[in-house]
Amino acid sequence: MLIMTVRTCLPVSLWSAMPWFAAKPWAMATLYITFGFSTFFSWLAWQERSPGAKLIWFVLIMAGGAITVSLYMLLQLFGLRPDEPASASFRQEAA
Repeated sequence: MLIMTVRTCLPVSLWSAMPWFAAKPWAMATLYITFGFSTFFSWLAWQERSPGAKLIWFVLIMAGGAITVSLYMLLQLFGLRPDEPASASFRQEAA
């Protein structure tokens, strides 16, 4: 994906192509989705300790999209003790 992005940006930069993107709703949706998944995975990578788990979740998120994101969040919420608030799922686990 990184190679594709660099090859695409060499002839035309994202900033100069922005008017074209703005005129195409699906192109804009793709940019927003990419930002959302990248942001979510950044949090997930901070949350998970194991490099293997990070890799597996990355592949699952790229393949399954929002369904996988929802599954991860449900697993986090169901992993809480009954006395813990939902905000506890946003704390990093102790090593």
